[in-house]
This record gives sequence, C-alpha cells and structure tokens, in this order.
Amino acid sequence: MQETYIEEILKELTLEEKIGMIHGAGLFRTEGVERLSIPPLYMSDGPMGVRAEFADNEWRNVGTTEDYVTYLPCNSAIASTWNRDLAKKAGKVLGEEARGRGKDVILAPGINIKRSPLCGRNFEYMSEDPGLIEELVVPMIEGIQENDVAACVKHFAANSQETERLWVDTIIDEAALEEIYFPGFQAAVEKGHTLALMGAYNLLNGEHCCMSKSLLNEKLRKDWAFDGVVISDWGAVHDTKLAAESGLDLEMDVKYQFDEQYMADPLLKAVKDGEIEESLVDEKVRNILRMMLRLKMIGPERKHRKTGAYNTEEHRRAVLDVARESMILLKNEDQVLPLQAESGCKVAVIGVNAAAIHSNGGGSAEIKALYEISPLMGIKKLLGGNVKVSYAPGYVIPDKKETSEINWQAASTETAENTEKESTVSGRTLDEKQQEALAEAVALAKASDIVIFVGGLNHDFDVEGLDRVNMKLPYGQDEVIDALLKAVPDTVVCMYAGAPVEMPWAEKAKAILWSYYAGMEGGTALAEILSGKVNPSGKLAETFIRDASQCPAHTIGTFGKKDRVEYREGVMVGYRYYDTKKTDVLFPFGHGLSYTAFTYNDLEIIRQQENGRQTVKVSCSVTNTGEHAGKETVQIYVAPEQKKDRPVHELKAFEKVRLDAGETKRICVILEERDFSRYDTDKKMPVPVNGTYEIQVGASSTDICLCGKIDLFFAEG
Repeated sequence: MQETYIEEILKELTLEEKIGMIHGAGLFRTEGVERLSIPPLYMSDGPMGVRAEFADNEWRNVGTTEDYVTYLPCNSAIASTWNRDLAKKAGKVLGEEARGRGKDVILAPGINIKRSPLCGRNFEYMSEDPGLIEELVVPMIEGIQENDVAACVKHFAANSQETERLWVDTIIDEAALEEIYFPGFQAAVEKGHTLALMGAYNLLNGEHCCMSKSLLNEKLRKDWAFDGVVISDWGAVHDTKLAAESGLDLEMDVKYQFDEQYMADPLLKAVKDGEIEESLVDEKVRNILRMMLRLKMIGPERKHRKTGAYNTEEHRRAVLDVARESMILLKNEDQVLPLQAESGCKVAVIGVNAAAIHSNGGGSAEIKALYEISPLMGIKKLLGGNVKVSYAPGYVIPDKKETSEINWQAASTETAENTEKESTVSGRTLDEKQQEALAEAVALAKASDIVIFVGGLNHDFDVEGLDRVNMKLPYGQDEVIDALLKAVPDTVVCMYAGAPVEMPWAEKAKAILWSYYAGMEGGTALAEILSGKVNPSGKLAETFIRDASQCPAHTIGTFGKKDRVEYREGVMVGYRYYDTKKTDVLFPFGHGLSYTAFTYNDLEIIRQQENGRQTVKVSCSVTNTGEHAGKETVQIYVAPEQKKDRPVHELKAFEKVRLDAGETKRICVILEERDFSRYDTDKKMPVPVNGTYEIQVGASSTDICLCGKIDLFFAEG
C-alpha cells in the first residue's frame, strides 16, 4: 500500500519537481511541490537542542523570542549515564521540541567513535566503545521518532577528526570498520529504525563518504537494507555524477547558491542530456516520500501528525534527570564530598566556568537556551541565604579578536587553524591579569571554609571545525589549581568540559567531579551532587588518559593530518588498547564513584540454547553495603583465553541498578554468539570463535570484581 502510494506520486512529478526535492532550497529546507500537497522538508541542528531560526538564504538569526528552547546535556553526558531509559527520555525531549518548532528532521544524535581525545566535536559524540553506543543510540532514536520527527544519525562514517574534515582520507581496515566504526550505525538502522542518516565530510578509503558506493550503496542500502533518507553534511558533496549514482538522497550546503548545488541544476542538465539516468533521481525521491509518509507529512495519516511542544516543565525535569546521572565522581579521598555547608559557612567558588554559559557555542550544536543554570547559580540557589557564597574567576580568558563579520558556518567548509589566543586583556598583559586573578582567588580560598574550583574547557576548544592541539587545560588553570590545593588541601576540583584534559594535580586533589556540558539544569545537578542531595552515578564512557601521547591514534596510527590519516591501531581503540597494554591511565573506562559502596557476589555462568543458537546466561548479586541509596552500573566484559592480536577484553553487556542501603538485587544478562565473534574478512561476516572465555563482572574496565571461565563450541553454518 505504502509503496503503491509512492509510485502514484512519483508518476505525477516532473523532473524539475523531483530535482527540487533532492537538494537544499534554503539553508535548512528543500523545495516542496504545492500542486501535489508535498511540503518542503524542514531540518534543524542539533544534538543539544533545536537550533535558532535562520534566514532562508543567509546565516542570520531571524528569531526574536520564539526560538528559545530546552538545552539538553550533550551526547557525551547522555552516554555517561549508562542509562537506556534516560537516553530515550532525552530523545523524546529533542523530538518533541523539534516537532513543536515545525521541524521534520533533527540532525542528531552524533555517534562517531571517540578515537582521540583531541577531536573538537567529541562532546557531540557518545563513547569510545561501539557496544555502549549501540545500547544508547537505539532508545534515543526511538524517543525522537515517536514525535513524528526523523532522527538523523551522524556522521557516517569514521568522522573522528575536524582537521581538514572535507578532504582528509581516512584509511581503516575492514575488520576495524566492522567491529568498531560501523556497529553503532548498524544498530541505529536495524534496531532503532532511524528514518535518516547523515553522511560524513571525510573520505573513507579513497571515497568521499557522501558519494561512496561502497559505503552507501553496498553497506548501508544492501547489507543493512536501509530504506530511509541519506542527507549530506552541509557542503560534503563534490561531484554530480558520483552523488547521483550513490545512495545519497539529499544534498545540503552552507552556501546560498542553491540551484548551483551538484544535485540541482547540474544534475537536471545531466539527466536531460542523457548522461545520468532519471531512475537514479526517482530512487532518491522514493526514499524521501517514504520518510514523509512515515512522518505523516503526506498521505492519509497527515491530519493525525503530532504537533510537538517546546519549553515545557516536563522537558526541564527530564534534562535535570539526565544531568544528575551524567556527572562522574572521579575521586573522593577522605570523604571530602558531599560537602557539609552549615549555616554561617563561607563557601568560595572559583573558576570562570563556575559562572560561564555554554549553550551558545560549539558550532552547529549552539542553541538559544531558554535559560542555563551555571554551577555558581546552582550552588547559590541550593545553599540559600544562610551560607555566604563568594566568587572569584581565578584565571582570565583573553579577549577574542574578531577577524571576520561572516557567520562561522558560512565559512565552515574552508580550512581553519587552531591558533593561540590573544595575549592582552583590556590593554594589560595577560600575565599581569592572570597573576592578579590568581592572588584574588587564593586570598578568597584562605578566608573560606569550603573551596570549590570549577574549570575545564569551553567552546573555544570543544568546537566544530577545529581539533585541540593537546590535552592541557587552557588559561593557566593548572597553576590556579595547584595554588588552591596548596592553600586549602580539601579544595574540590570540578571540571566542566566536552573531552578529557590533563590533570597533573590529580594526585594532590582529594575530590574531583567531572561534568560534560550538562544542559540548562547542569548547575543545579552539580550543586545537588556536591551537597549530597543526589548520589553520583555517572560512569566514564571514554578512558581518561594522562596525556595524548598515550593514545594509540597518535602513537600507532595518525591523527590530525590534513591529507590522510591511518587507523593503524585497528580494533585497539580506547580501553581495548589501554587495558591490553596495561597503560597507566588517569581514570579507566567505566569508572565512576558513589557516596555509598557496592559489593558483587555469587557469579553464575550458564551455557544454554535459545532458538537453536548458543547463548550464555550471566548473573550475579549486587549489594549496597553503604549508608545511602545509590545506583551502580554493573559491567560485563568478555575475555578470550587466546588473545593474539586481540583486546584483552571487551564490554558486552551492562545493567544499571538502584539499591537502597543494605539492599541486594540479582543482575542477569544474556550473551549471544555475536558477543564471542570476530569479523572474518574472507566470509565477510562476524564469526563466533571456539575456545575458553573468561566472563568478567566489575565496576569499570579495570575494577573487575567477579570472574569465571566457560568453554564454548559453536556449530558451523
């Protein structure tokens, strides 16, 4: 019925009308066909909220007060919850707000693998682990799409650096693609049923991703049977014939000459001249019409399409729930946290990020937030008037030197360089101002009962189009932290950032709390955790290394090159490499502390048959042995006895459980054949491997609490 309806419409469309549907007719829309009641397709960034309204043909914000929206935690924060329900809840907020703003496609979520901590867009992505990404992207898509809005999962594929992002050729072997870089996207298609997918800027093994037959036609369309819409990243198409023959459906660009796009007038002429078959255009239009039907944009269900809503109280509660579980207690010696701020207490809050606003930066992730609670505001409003909270910046951010009046996105497809910031502040040398700010902060700390430092990064560093040059904290923050710890050893260090940073002071700090960009209620959540009102339960979805020299993307492969990057580390990405090589990392994958304590007991591993396939049932008991209710994420790793050229272990399952003080719960997961498989390049498929496996259960990739062995034999065929 659906396909018949599509074919009937297709017969009525002229070639010109079909061409209008497959390329941008505005910065965020296509051309509709009014005579056939086909509306334009309206799209919007992005992963942290629906972006502000822009002029149709100019990168100029045209919204007044109607396009302020809910500011969601970034995808890195969502992943740090290790909570499928919260991922779905975040998706529902994003989808409902997109529909409420009249959008048909929301350009989210981002799920590229965090191969290097230096990638400028890491804050938009989830994890270094494909399994964790799979488990969270599916519910997030479901949450978005239940609102009659298409999720557009991005960027397909292997877009793990921003340097020369339009022209860098990413070289990856087949096994690494299949085991590390493809699984999240495959799950998004086959399990999440995403209605749209965005191609990446880069080349992959010699082909531009948005024009790649091997990537789009073979892998996506044929192997995964994707029948949704493939949208180019803005400006990622470079050839009319290649784009027409690929599985790409819709070309978008940052430039305003819409009729000059490769799939616009040049394609129209090529079809009329007989150089390109019209049937290729028809297939792209079919995919777009199919998505429109599923979104109730056309067809008999059109009058039943959901209207959406934005800036609701329910949305604000949801993003606060996500923010609370996204924050990670990295260290807590001597139970410095939670803080005991009694009446009359003097609290010093130091650091520019304590008072900073982050929603309006980062590139295409920028939004107009209805509001944003900073950490300083969160602390002040929670502690109230009987506690004196004083603020000092502690360090200085140099004045920005504006080099162009052109909107950043209008020039975003040009080559950019990560350069040093200006060295003057208001006519004085930066060093003078820094020393003055440092002295003020130390004096305030010495005069206070509690000292909280809130530093980290901002969207000068966590930003689209640029990669960081190193993992060092900017603006002299290390010196500030060292001075504060020397003056007040119990100073609590809070990092607010989108990617790991070096922490040369980590051994001296007793308490370290990490927050990714946590949305409009981030400051509220941070204050609740510092005070103990909320028990932290976030876990790292990426390894925090000591510096970039430990990263295999830099020591084995290459990163940040302008012409070609080689992923020679293969499948040894993130903890797979660090744990195998016993690297002395700062904080391991899966790490995160609580104000209570958990013990693991009674591991049971049972081999069983399900639907003719061999599975392994893993169960254990988890007990809250502390004095407070809390949540623990139980992680299950599979370690093959034969480890030749393989990671020492890999995450294969997890469950997050809430336990009252003294409570015990039984956790049970089922491991399938795929969890004991490796990709076979001859058979072109994952193949289960016979042998002995150790099943490891723990609180992080290095904190293994229980383990047991099992021998497995898989029947061929």
